[in-house]
Amino acid sequence: MTHASLRRFRLPLLFAGLFAPLAAWAAVPVQDLTAHWSGMAAVIVFIAAYVLVVAEEFTRLRKSQPVMLAAGVIWAMLAVAAARSGLSDALHEAVRDYLLEYAELLLFLLAAMTYVNAMSERRLFEALRVWLLRKGLGYRALFWTTGALAFGLSPIIDNLTTALVMCAVVLAVGRDSPRFVSLACINIVVAANAGGAFSPFGDITTLMVWQAGKVDFAEFFVLFLPSLANWAIPALCMHAAIPKGVPALADERVRLKRGAWPIVALFALTVALAVGFHQFLHLPPFLGMMTGLALLKLYGWRLTRFANAMQAEEFAREGAPGDVDAFDSYEQVARAEWDTLLFFFGVIMCVGALGYCGYLALLSHAFYGGLGATTANVLVGLLSAILDNIPMMVAVLQMAPQMDHGQWLLVTFTAGVGGSLLSIGSAAGVALMGQANGRYTFFSHLKWSWAIALGYAAGIGLHLLLNARHFTGVP
Repeated sequence: MTHASLRRFRLPLLFAGLFAPLAAWAAVPVQDLTAHWSGMAAVIVFIAAYVLVVAEEFTRLRKSQPVMLAAGVIWAMLAVAAARSGLSDALHEAVRDYLLEYAELLLFLLAAMTYVNAMSERRLFEALRVWLLRKGLGYRALFWTTGALAFGLSPIIDNLTTALVMCAVVLAVGRDSPRFVSLACINIVVAANAGGAFSPFGDITTLMVWQAGKVDFAEFFVLFLPSLANWAIPALCMHAAIPKGVPALADERVRLKRGAWPIVALFALTVALAVGFHQFLHLPPFLGMMTGLALLKLYGWRLTRFANAMQAEEFAREGAPGDVDAFDSYEQVARAEWDTLLFFFGVIMCVGALGYCGYLALLSHAFYGGLGATTANVLVGLLSAILDNIPMMVAVLQMAPQMDHGQWLLVTFTAGVGGSLLSIGSAAGVALMGQANGRYTFFSHLKWSWAIALGYAAGIGLHLLLNARHFTGVP
């Protein structure tokens, strides 16, 4: 797995969802511009930009570029309309509010991405890949092992990184079995998306809902069994199609760089700080993440001092310094997924502009008022298979429908796992199509969409049945 490959695809980093409290968006002033030229033009510009985002794989245009441009164009048009109506102050206030939300998001994501990059640089993910290759498992055992690891790791690290690591294992052992590669990749995509749905830190949707204060931290874990069913049912359907046999053993070895496990411990501490700042100190979680980032930088300083001392000693003894695992924390910051960070900026500002125009209020009335919360939330998940779940959840939070905790958990679940229905519906699917290079394709995934749909329906049914106590009917 290379960081170049990470930059090519969307990164629904599982910690990416720790948005700043989006509930504050309800306080943003709203104007009725739904029938005004500026409002209609804003919709057209946003749709055009998002078409380019969806076509990223064909145009090779980074997804952040069209939405950033659209954000500037949309707000400029709204500014012209506001100036003519004497509402420039209200528009300026709206822009500042959305910018504040994005700034908190940016700082949180920067810390999370830096930790993931640091663990990758210390070879932790590569070591996991090689360890699996050396276990001598058969194709069917590897199918379940990689799926289970994707399900278990995605609540801890982002689902894209998890999927890429597991796919690297699948590609290494499945050179002679394209059928195994295809089915295992489908399994990994479904498992990675499902695993992120039951943890407040597991996916962008769960964390946005948590940050908005719609659901308490511990309540998300009631989604574990629905999420497990969402992965296990399609996996069971595919099991018989997995070829039998055992791939050749690998003799590759990987040495972890100095400080790998302490960085993992610091990452766990940083997550705890983010939760603690939010739950107990009632401060934005990004403060906890930035505090944890400071700890990583201090530890990096210690590693660098040790490396410099070792190099000096080795130079004095042998005349040339060797590799003593120096660590530069600022290099890991620079390797953050800036395309994703700027994409979030564009999405938040664009969707925020549509909310300012009054379109989301209309959509909320038609969607949640007309169809009912359960039907609407199920449809949100289905739409996530075509559209990105980030703007879908941002839009739902800005609509602010009056729902109880059970319904907020439902939309969190459906938006998180709905993207598994199509290979283009999630970052993990898009990334693996590129990594597998023709062995895992849109149509190979589509062939098993019926099984994934069964898991989607079963997960929803289990949530409605097992978590009925959360459906109080009271917001």
